Amino acid sequence: MSTQELIDKLSVSVKGENDKRAVTIFTLSTCMWCKKCKRWLDERNIKYRYVDVDTIDYSNKSQILDFLKEKYQSRISYPFMVCDDSEVIVGYDPDKYEKLFSKEE
Repeated sequence: MSTQELIDKLSVSVKGENDKRAVTIFTLSTCMWCKKCKRWLDERNIKYRYVDVDTIDYSNKSQILDFLKEKYQSRISYPFMVCDDSEVIVGYDPDKYEKLFSKEE
């Protein structure tokens, strides 16, 4: 199974009316910053999907993290937001989220 197929299989979709961008966040289930990121998206009615990487099998977690590091040339910290399979925001940063989502209008 490819890493993208694995992410598709493991991700949880959250409905939202704002679906102009494809948003996937990689989070930890116990991380307060990750919860704030989800809340930020929810409050703006943005459709997204997430993977709580601390709740998945170690081999799957390793495969996903290696993929993210290689594809986006970025350190891994949570939340790790990928938008439109090209733009990445590492960590909770509402100012960057605002800039990213204001581009769509």
